[in-house]
Amino acid sequence: MIAAAAKTKFSFLEGKKILVVGLGITGVSASMFLKKKGAFVVATDLKKEGEIRGAAELKKALIKVEAGGHRKESFISSDMIVVSPGVPSRMAFLIEAREKGVEVISDIELFSRLADVPVFAITGTNGKSTTTELLARVFRNAGKRPFTGGNIGVPVTDFFNGGNGFDSAVLEISSFHLENISSFKPKAAVLLNITEDHLYRYDGFDDYVRTKMRIFENQDATDVAIVNAGDPVVATAVGKGGIKSRIIPFSTKEVLKEGLYRKDGAVVWKRQGREDVYDLRGMRLGGTHNTENVMAVIAASTEAGIPKDVILKTVTEFRGLPHRMEFVAEIKGVTYVNDSKATNVGSLYKALEGFPAGGNKVVVIAGGRDKGGDYGVLKEIMEGRVKLVIVIGEAKDKLAASLSSVCEIIRAESLSDAVEISAKRALTGDTVLLSPACSSFDMFKSFEDRGETFRRLVGELERESVR
Repeated sequence: MIAAAAKTKFSFLEGKKILVVGLGITGVSASMFLKKKGAFVVATDLKKEGEIRGAAELKKALIKVEAGGHRKESFISSDMIVVSPGVPSRMAFLIEAREKGVEVISDIELFSRLADVPVFAITGTNGKSTTTELLARVFRNAGKRPFTGGNIGVPVTDFFNGGNGFDSAVLEISSFHLENISSFKPKAAVLLNITEDHLYRYDGFDDYVRTKMRIFENQDATDVAIVNAGDPVVATAVGKGGIKSRIIPFSTKEVLKEGLYRKDGAVVWKRQGREDVYDLRGMRLGGTHNTENVMAVIAASTEAGIPKDVILKTVTEFRGLPHRMEFVAEIKGVTYVNDSKATNVGSLYKALEGFPAGGNKVVVIAGGRDKGGDYGVLKEIMEGRVKLVIVIGEAKDKLAASLSSVCEIIRAESLSDAVEISAKRALTGDTVLLSPACSSFDMFKSFEDRGETFRRLVGELERESVR
């Protein structure tokens, strides 16, 4: 008599017909994982097969690839659909599949059902990648083995590649991930801020806020919610109630009765009648937004049981991520900063908060593909800081119309032209800041491509200056 195979946490996938929608790195990883666990996988994308980087890999694994458009029958005949984050949840075929009882989930939801490690999840409109990477470094420096993935560029299903030994997961979570969760329950959930972004995908800003707040949806009293009480949108949303986990607030705007706040170059954490002081005077990350990110990391790391000295050493030594307020060069007394990852209005606002008011020492290069944000909210923070805005890309006219009352605006035809103009107009002591407040897809493949182009152009300027 042959013994029945032992059931595992993956057994429910065996023999299931699962459709994976969207074949970027997330969809390809999810498809390969599901196939290895015994599912019958169909993978679909609007792109033609030759444009899908992982198509050959999928077909080699005997995964059916439906390229060049979606097929309704594949949606409504599936047992489950896994949606990549870039795919709109309101696609007609997805709506019809739900109506017929097909479960539609994100890769994050799939991960949460199968992973058996504590999850530390970070969301927010801005600062997610920096906070995620910094928190993961703290964990590693404390001797832990965290998996780092999600919106930061590593698909979460890579977690299940054999023999990894991960003891925790630090995940960057976008609003897109949260659209299709049902049981995702992080041990610690961080909400850094909420400003206008991706409004083309939502029924207005309130809908976007509600989606962000879903990160706390399944938490209970054994979990923790780490929230930016200094962000008015976050504070209002949290104040409406509904969060069942223990709340740890932080703020750079005010002294809190309980929580983390800024004081004299340090972060003070007031809790349960005592104060812990974290001296950040040696911190290499500049700007108010990075202080907020660090506060979130301090809270999450402490909740994970990591000693204060490890947290402080990691935080003070961390230099930040590429394309995020990245120092590029100083040429003739002018500093060039690459903030290409600033793909929305709130991100540019946060970047400018790091510069002192008065003196008008910043030349901003902004523009790209508009994402529906209100550029007018930048006028207050630009006043006294920005001397010139050079606008590029599809959004340049909208930017110019919104900001012309604050400072001089120059339209440029390309990033190359913008860098050339900035070099002529910036004076010793000024900063040229590439912080587009827009997506890159009108002129570049990605924000990384845009940032690397900026680096190259500034490098050419630097070489020219020493001739």
